[in-house]
Amino acid sequence: MKPQARQKPKQPVKCMTHSESISAVDLFCGVGGLTHGLVRGGISVAAGIDIDKACRYPYESNNQARFLERDLKQLSVAEIEPLFSKDQVRLLAGCAPCQPFSTYSQAGRAKRSDGKWTLLTDFGRIVEELQPELVTMENVPQLPDHAVFNRFLRSLAGYHIWYDVVRCAEYGVPQSRKRLVLMASKLGPIELIPPTHAERPLTLREAIGGLPAIDAGQAHAKDRLHASCGLSPTNLRRIRASRPGGTWRDWPAYLLAECHERESGKTYPSVYGRMEWNAPAPTITTQCFGFGNGRFGHPEQDRAISLREAAIIQTFPKDYRFVPDDVPVQFAPLGRLIGNAVPVRIGEVVAETFVRHVAQVGVAV
Repeated sequence: MKPQARQKPKQPVKCMTHSESISAVDLFCGVGGLTHGLVRGGISVAAGIDIDKACRYPYESNNQARFLERDLKQLSVAEIEPLFSKDQVRLLAGCAPCQPFSTYSQAGRAKRSDGKWTLLTDFGRIVEELQPELVTMENVPQLPDHAVFNRFLRSLAGYHIWYDVVRCAEYGVPQSRKRLVLMASKLGPIELIPPTHAERPLTLREAIGGLPAIDAGQAHAKDRLHASCGLSPTNLRRIRASRPGGTWRDWPAYLLAECHERESGKTYPSVYGRMEWNAPAPTITTQCFGFGNGRFGHPEQDRAISLREAAIIQTFPKDYRFVPDDVPVQFAPLGRLIGNAVPVRIGEVVAETFVRHVAQVGVAV
């Protein structure tokens, strides 16, 4: 979508030269994917805010920023405003968790109630009250189909707005993820930088091909996050019968589950499949550690991808820490945190856009 010009702010904006840096606060920060990317792209992140206490360790261990465990519904602007550095352009980032939409089924998808999207309304409230110079949001591609999105846009009165559905692979994320990215500025028109990998997306092999081999149910001795779920004897036979890029439809009949033989099961071709080395991975989800939850089988090894592989596909550094050394690695909680994260690379691209934007504008308008 092309940038949208909005009416001028009612309140004057202080002048800022391009030499001044950007100070950010990351709402719904999760484990720090967006924050880590913003920092890599040249933005100083003062703090991350999330209601999930499990995010504190990974957020603070990998980012030089404070973690505040808060419910956004109870969060006041008076708590947020002092977090920003003085005399810097303020960026408020927020990736409000929203009800996921299944992409496994080729059949029609039911519309979700707007009641699922109330956190976005809270984000809009904070924007209206705080009036930061810059705003960014990442969310599901279907969000513009819902009335809550138009309400959020109204909270950006006075901003120049750009938003579009971004193919993450075109920006160096080795997966087929698509996400809505929104950027807003009081300083002037803004638009995400052009794709950096449109001609040649990164492949799965380039992302995780160098990791040591492990078996299903095994964790690597030097990296306990490089761990893969165990497989039942039946699922072990199934993955051995699977080919990269294929589905359960490639299996011999005796391996089919009852759900596959029912008419309704035929609309789920993307489960129980292997990834392909020479293509981006499918979208990483919160259930990416399970072979039966999508096309999450390793291209060669008879197992689902490991948690570390999932994190790398989400463009986290290979040494990103998710749990303390004395805490057991649990697949479901960590899968949720990794799958819900903003890919680090997308945060970096957003940061590069804002840094260029502030430099080009020079002063507020």
